[in-house]
Amino acid sequence: MPILTLLLVAIVQGVTEFLPVSSSGHLVLLPALTGRDDQGLAIDVAAHVGTLGAVVLYFWPDVKQALRGIPQLFRARIEDRGGYLALALLVATVPVILAGLALKLSGLDANLRSVAVIGWTTLIFGLVLFWADRTGPSTRRAGEWTLRHALIMGLWQVIALIPGTSRSGITITGARRLGYAREDAARLAMLMSIPTILASGALLSLDVIGQADLALARDAAIAAAFSLVAALLALKLMFRLLKSVSFTPYVVYRVCLGLALLTYAYA
Repeated sequence: MPILTLLLVAIVQGVTEFLPVSSSGHLVLLPALTGRDDQGLAIDVAAHVGTLGAVVLYFWPDVKQALRGIPQLFRARIEDRGGYLALALLVATVPVILAGLALKLSGLDANLRSVAVIGWTTLIFGLVLFWADRTGPSTRRAGEWTLRHALIMGLWQVIALIPGTSRSGITITGARRLGYAREDAARLAMLMSIPTILASGALLSLDVIGQADLALARDAAIAAAFSLVAALLALKLMFRLLKSVSFTPYVVYRVCLGLALLTYAYA
């Protein structure tokens, strides 16, 4: 596969995975808008692995704390903040895993990957993010995350199974409605992405097992590396901007993109 194609896929995945603008929607649209061949599921999985590495590196102190708490889950006894964080992430992830399996087994997931669907979800959930960001209070911090809130945000995350919704965008929307400050809402959404990307990557990998060869493995490694770098830069940029601006710039982008996609889909 041409290096330029791999670079485009990696940049799109890396930049949009954590910004509230939908990575899956952009990856679905990339071949149609550039005229290039579809990059294939294996490259998509590799790009997701790259973004997973980026978020783990960026939030390593939290990730390390949660990893240390995992044994407590097996003992069914939460002893410290690490165990509680691991449990909260588990609670937040279960709904999307169950819903994702149901979609895949029913075959409905393939029917949702259309330009019209992506256009509508990009537009609608962009406006929902704007509403939540403008009306939600900023009274809670990430350290106050409760199991109830983890479950609620997990249910919001289920909506992201529809391409164009944006996993980070919809979980940030849920967090803002629950009263978490902007940076804290984004931080919780990013932490929730780790087990979700792991689960989705494992599920997608089942479809590419047996397809791998040396050339594909090389392309996948390149895509993962580029995606990791792009995602790290996107994370740093977003959290720096959140210190001074709201989510409105992302909403404006989503509205413009959604309207353009709908025009394209129905023209």
